[in-house]
Amino acid sequence: MDFLILGGNMKANKKLNHSTAHLLAAAILKLYPNTKLAIGPTIKEGFYYDFQFENPLHDLDLPKIEKMMKKIISTGAKIKMVNPIDLSNQPYKIKLKNKLKKEGKQISYYGMINPLNNESIFTDLCVGGHLDSISKIKNFKLLSLAGAYWEGDSSNIQLTRIYGTSWETKKELDSYLSILKDRKERDHRKIGKEMNIFTFNLLLGQGFPIWLEEGTKIKNKIQNYIKKIERKYKFIEVQTPILGEKKLYEISGHLKHYKENMFKNIVADNEKLFLRPMTCPHHVIVFKNKRRSYKELPIRLSEHAKLYRYEKSGSLTGLERVRSMELTDAHIFARHDQIKEEFKNSYNIIKEVSNKFNIEIFYISLSLRGNKNKNKYYKNNKMWINAENQLRNVLNELKVEYKEVEDEAAFYGPKVDIQVKTSLGHEITLSTIQLDFLLSEKFNVSYIDEKENKIRPIVIHRGLIGTYERFISILLEQTKGDLPFWVSPRQVTIIPISNKHHLNYSKKIEETLFKKGLNVYLDNRNERLSKKIRDAQISKTKFQIVLGDEEIKNKTLNVRAYNSKKQKIQNIEEFLNSIKTKE
Repeated sequence: MDFLILGGNMKANKKLNHSTAHLLAAAILKLYPNTKLAIGPTIKEGFYYDFQFENPLHDLDLPKIEKMMKKIISTGAKIKMVNPIDLSNQPYKIKLKNKLKKEGKQISYYGMINPLNNESIFTDLCVGGHLDSISKIKNFKLLSLAGAYWEGDSSNIQLTRIYGTSWETKKELDSYLSILKDRKERDHRKIGKEMNIFTFNLLLGQGFPIWLEEGTKIKNKIQNYIKKIERKYKFIEVQTPILGEKKLYEISGHLKHYKENMFKNIVADNEKLFLRPMTCPHHVIVFKNKRRSYKELPIRLSEHAKLYRYEKSGSLTGLERVRSMELTDAHIFARHDQIKEEFKNSYNIIKEVSNKFNIEIFYISLSLRGNKNKNKYYKNNKMWINAENQLRNVLNELKVEYKEVEDEAAFYGPKVDIQVKTSLGHEITLSTIQLDFLLSEKFNVSYIDEKENKIRPIVIHRGLIGTYERFISILLEQTKGDLPFWVSPRQVTIIPISNKHHLNYSKKIEETLFKKGLNVYLDNRNERLSKKIRDAQISKTKFQIVLGDEEIKNKTLNVRAYNSKKQKIQNIEEFLNSIKTKE
């Protein structure tokens, strides 16, 4: 079985959505005349417009705004380029105009003109790209409100952003709204809260996740599995410090190429220490710890490593993008003649793990240097050509379906990235294999060949499932929290009908299942039975066991699987045998 590759996206009409953004702004000024307009661009699946309101806007106001938009549509106004207008009461438009003037760009205005009396309904500073008439806007929806800083700078005032979407047919709009509903249900932040998996707290810092009880169970199960798989593929586990001295990252090149993503250094006893963003230089130190022979290679070092990266606060997104993370990282030190086999070995372990969890892959990319921004990459043209050709040849030999993407390589070499899509439509890298001819040169790393010559090894960087944070966020979204039984944090929930009469029997069943290694939860809260059953469903427990008089009398269990209405009466041995096949 190869990777499950997903494809196909709905594409929104840019002209239609741009025109609908203007229509939204026109409706806002009709309803709230003193509003200040900022920007209203199209985005992949619709549009947004940023406003500064006199009084706060609420979600309940969106239907009223939609109604005004439809009223304006009924005029049949034409959209055309018009003469400049007075912007004195629109400070953000003045700033945009001045910026365009400074950059030497064309300044133009587009208006909605009523064809009956030739009067202007609305005019905006705009570069163009519109429909010729607003009467063509028929299937739109205002989706949500959000806060947005002017120019994305948190030191500026926070504006109100209204998101919307516009489609050519009602069928497309309905289909898209259905997709949005599904995305909301899949959002790992919502699922994580319902299942008690993770949280954040400002007292511990933005972007630093807290793994709660259920989340820790999931993470530990996955980690135990990963360690077994790595052993199968002959990776050697090591542990290195979370800090590195400044010189380490100067040598590796991270301070030159990656500094903006690193936290500021800590000064201690005249040392400048950085929280590590990567483990590659640390694993070089492990490799250099002793004299290495060509007979030892390949050496596959792996680490479940705590990393720290400075991400802008505005980009932090649940577990998907954090500042503290644990990476399933590995570095393979290999001879030149071993590159092909080691790449295949890394690809196969990634494929095996992805298939184990039924991860849906968006696509596989060969990330290259390209010709646009060569200055941000290590300057060795021969090395780049050689490395890119090596990866391309191996992918072709493996018959992997991939696409080449320029200007996405690491600064030290090309890579193969396994891309997935989140419920929010973000495209992120889950797994990666990176070819590096540079690291061993920078650190003067070598092994001894059969003639006692010092030879530089090739370094292959392998990220198996990326970070646990990102992997679990994807797993929650792709399964809607209905995790495989073996990794589920709540495999069984035991619900006594009455604590007074049925709790002792429930405790005995709980103890038996706990000793069998199951994640079992006894719900002995003083709540209604219906609420306990509903809460067990929300927590995605794999099996609910309800215990009452009949079960005590017959020494049985009343079992119901997640998302099933069927109930089974089983004794405990029958139940345990039935779940063995699910592990």
